[in-house]
Amino acid sequence: MEVPKRFIDRTEQNWLEGPRDRGFELLFAFKVLREFLRGFRGLHFVGPCITVFGSARFKEGHRYYEAARTMGHRLATEIGLAVMTGGGPGIMEAANRGAREAGGASIGCNIVLPHEQSANPYVDKFVNIRYFFVRKVLLAKYSYAFVIFPGGFGTMDEFFEILTLVQTKKVENFPIVVMGMDYYKPIKDFVQFMVKEGTISPEDLSLVLFTDSEEEAVAHIRHYLHTNYKPVKRRKPIWWLFERS
Repeated sequence: MEVPKRFIDRTEQNWLEGPRDRGFELLFAFKVLREFLRGFRGLHFVGPCITVFGSARFKEGHRYYEAARTMGHRLATEIGLAVMTGGGPGIMEAANRGAREAGGASIGCNIVLPHEQSANPYVDKFVNIRYFFVRKVLLAKYSYAFVIFPGGFGTMDEFFEILTLVQTKKVENFPIVVMGMDYYKPIKDFVQFMVKEGTISPEDLSLVLFTDSEEEAVAHIRHYLHTNYKPVKRRKPIWWLFERS
């Protein structure tokens, strides 16, 4: 699934240069609004979801790829929610693949990069987004739980942003599960060091579960959803708005 060239805007790399011409700034604001509207319109009928984060670099057969594939399958069958990812390869592809193989809903929110990252072939529905900050809002907006697999800078950014949103109660107390104890041991140790230094509270340790156990992860998510999730009646598509479920 290649990204249409109309989604690629070479000027956006310069938007952090500081104040620009007022017309440029207004145009940029409209571009961001259009991105949000495209995301809202494309994902309005997909929820509720569980978002899976992780590296785009792991290939089929790698232990983390296969673990994410199994987790996607279990989230679809045992929790029953749609599985949402960033829509790309690696961990994202694996989680979407597992969900589809289980007969569950598989959703992607793909980021448009200069190298034209394409949505993986295992998503049933996806949107292409230009801006990372818009994409992160969408990945959080439609999700009621978050599973973090090993990944790079992007995964760390997504992990700690979601953790901050939960800590500051900007989103509800939805579960965050980190899979890959060997990989994340330094992060877990540093979080405990932060408690020791007083930069976070001891209670903040309860906001995230570090585990390698799929059973523990699924049980943790199920418990939190049962406690915190309030079913919302989903609206049906309106035909004259050209909406599709």
